[in-house]
Amino acid sequence: MGLQYNIVILTGAGVSAESGIGTFRDGGGLWEQHRVEDVATPQAFARDPDLVFRFYDMRRADIQTKVPNAAHLALARLEREWQARGLGSVTLVTQNVDDLHVRAGSRNVIAMHGEHLSAWCTACDQRHRWTAPLIDRPACPACGAHNLRPDIVWFGEMPYRMADIDAALQAADVFVSIGTSGAVYPAAGFVRAACANGVATLELNLEPSQGSHWFDESRFGPATQLVPEWVAAMLG
Repeated sequence: MGLQYNIVILTGAGVSAESGIGTFRDGGGLWEQHRVEDVATPQAFARDPDLVFRFYDMRRADIQTKVPNAAHLALARLEREWQARGLGSVTLVTQNVDDLHVRAGSRNVIAMHGEHLSAWCTACDQRHRWTAPLIDRPACPACGAHNLRPDIVWFGEMPYRMADIDAALQAADVFVSIGTSGAVYPAAGFVRAACANGVATLELNLEPSQGSHWFDESRFGPATQLVPEWVAAMLG
């Protein structure tokens, strides 16, 4: 491996599915007879904020009842032990908006699509950990304005920390994609960036993703089985 071996991991809904967190399109892409796109855009929020608040308040409450599974715990173990041995860095980029990676113990986490347990004040641009409903328009703890919204990247908005993700991919020796469909950009393009940089690539997924042909190797099965097996092999 050499002195340093940097790992970048991308996770999607398949990592949290076995913790009981549904995918964005569960229910056929409908919620209260609305298309999911109708509750996940800035335009939807401007048009019917109560509808959007209800949607995210329910999910924020639901996530707090879930617990990390074996895949989350294995990734946290990998980061902890990899760094303790001085082998290199482990950067975990997640498309998920739950906090299960952090609760499992992962520390170098980039939540590119935001987080359910965070509220963003559009008045003062501050973000706050948030576990309560937002529909009653609570005041921002920093500035007192009633301008809090879910700290989620909606359709049409730029994912968070793209420069950090690009830098991690540039420095990576291996890129691993776990539990993602390969359908949502820009995350779906990370494997191509890795390939262009000569990075070894591995896919761990329940079934082939839309980008499976880009990976050097693909393994199929439940995340709670595949991820602990891969981590155990990496740690020897």
